[in-house]
Amino acid sequence: MAQVEARTVLWYMTFMGFIVNYMIRINLNITIVDMIVGEGAISLNSTQNSTLEVSTKLDERFSLERWFLDWASIPYEKEGFKWDAKQQAALLGSFFWAHWTLQIPGGILATKYGTKLVFGWSNGIGVFCCFLIPIVSYWSYTGLIILRVFQGWITGLAWPSMHVLTAKWIPPNERSKFVSAYLGSSVGVALFYPIFGYIIDWTRWEWVYYTCGIVGTLWFIAWQFLVFDSPAQHPRISDSERKYIEKSLGASIQSAKGPTPWLAIATSRPVWLNVVAQWGGIWGLFTLMTHAPTYFSKIHHWNIRATGFLSGLPHLMRMIFAYVFSIFADYLLRTDRLSRTNVRKLATFICCGVKGFVVLALAYFGYNATAAIILVALATMFHGAVSSGPLASMVDLSPNYAGIVLGVSGMIGGMPGFISPLIVGQLTYQNQTFEAWKNVFLISSFMLTGSGILYVLFSNSTLQPWNSPCHQLPDFGLKELQNLGVDKEEEEEEKKPLKADLDEYTETKNVAETETKSKSDI
Repeated sequence: MAQVEARTVLWYMTFMGFIVNYMIRINLNITIVDMIVGEGAISLNSTQNSTLEVSTKLDERFSLERWFLDWASIPYEKEGFKWDAKQQAALLGSFFWAHWTLQIPGGILATKYGTKLVFGWSNGIGVFCCFLIPIVSYWSYTGLIILRVFQGWITGLAWPSMHVLTAKWIPPNERSKFVSAYLGSSVGVALFYPIFGYIIDWTRWEWVYYTCGIVGTLWFIAWQFLVFDSPAQHPRISDSERKYIEKSLGASIQSAKGPTPWLAIATSRPVWLNVVAQWGGIWGLFTLMTHAPTYFSKIHHWNIRATGFLSGLPHLMRMIFAYVFSIFADYLLRTDRLSRTNVRKLATFICCGVKGFVVLALAYFGYNATAAIILVALATMFHGAVSSGPLASMVDLSPNYAGIVLGVSGMIGGMPGFISPLIVGQLTYQNQTFEAWKNVFLISSFMLTGSGILYVLFSNSTLQPWNSPCHQLPDFGLKELQNLGVDKEEEEEEKKPLKADLDEYTETKNVAETETKSKSDI
């Protein structure tokens, strides 16, 4: 049986790692619907007796935390939490309050200690926090805020650390496809939103966090055994695959690098345009991802199961679109149909510009339930092109410092994760109307289209001279110095004409020497 390539295993482990990463992020987005007093698994537009029915149903379902609190005679809110819209918005945004602060350190630490350690433990600690959320929720609202802030803070190491692994493992013309594994984040949303909805309906919201903890722990164990920081460290990789990777990466990756060129990175126009694209894209993505459950339940009155399904479906479409488009993008690169810069511009135009126009349509037609789910699905789907756009472009600019570049982007571009919920909370506070949500979508559309236009007009994705400060590479406008790696048969075919030319040259030279010698003899 043929050996599975190490890069294939790495893709799947990365894919599942980002599923776990986003599973941690979004679990509160849907459990909060069931946690608030007077709401829950019963349809949110039910009759006046719904509150009594919900309370009865809640009391019938087992909760380990409630059992413990009852046993310890500790008082708690048995009917549900009485958090108003601003408190709920603060909870939803708290994950991102400190998330941005570890973006640059994540890239630096992964460069020094390896992605296996940083990404693995970042996710692992975040998973452990899931086991604590239920009991802390009953104990204190402030305690829950603090725990979510810490959870978001520690998982802030994950994203920038992964680019370090990508730069060391993935040949340039395979990057779009591999970076699509990052959008396991979308599958995490698509898969777990409906699962969480059914878990809440069958049991209680607390079991959502137990599920996250168990699934995340299993991934963490597998990650420790199957992932290695470079092909040279992998004990089971084939020699042919290792040589192919090293040959493909060529001079763009160096094991011995000089000091980090902070000034060059900070003043690089391509870096800042990637930051701008990420800002707009994340604003639109997180607005829809974080608030879709509330939007569907408050405006369109879906029950908890329908809310979970309709909130998750768009993200499954995002992952599928990302994978298909990444294959197309890599094809354009391999065949030289478009330059690397133009491929990244095309992808960014789709994930920001096209998505922005769809969100604009949502602002005006979202009052219709059918139109709303179609437009939310399309907007989220088009964002899948980000894996072939800004995310891949950051590795193109500097494989040696890709983690740090993504850290810079994540630090600034991740701020919409907590700014957007605050704005949504202000706009919808005691005002759950379509007009309020229309303003939410208009702001998102402006962020998306503006960032997309700027990127298309002014960006480039060529290898930057500061990638190799100790050993300057030639003109950075040229293609990356690399042999893209061909198999042995192709190499032999390439050698044949060279050998024929050499034989012809030798024969001509011999004839000329013979003639010269004959003339001298005469």
